[in-house]
Amino acid sequence: MTPQELKAFCLEFNASVEEFPFGPETSVFKVLGKLFALTALDGEPLKVNLKCEPEIAVRLRAEHPAIVPGYHMNKRHWNTVTVGELPDRLVRELIEDSYDLVVAGLPKAERLRLDRA
Repeated sequence: MTPQELKAFCLEFNASVEEFPFGPETSVFKVLGKLFALTALDGEPLKVNLKCEPEIAVRLRAEHPAIVPGYHMNKRHWNTVTVGELPDRLVRELIEDSYDLVVAGLPKAERLRLDRA
């Protein structure tokens, strides 16, 4: 997956936006103001921080050396994923899971608004 493909995939989700609160080199993808992916798109290698269920995060880290506790994040809930070392399909699933977890934590009214979008 290229940086452009990663960015495009993150922006496919309902109400997702790209912001730069940490400077122009760090893309932060949010849904209704809540972060679901963080990456330096020009980083070598390309890595992305993604939210994950704590039990699943531990399992993924054990199964894939390219998945480690989230850099500068709550390590219980976030993973850092080295994109080029994993199948694109898995990376897409992890991004979608992160988005879904963040949406599930939104107030009901905001979740319903997303469903209608």
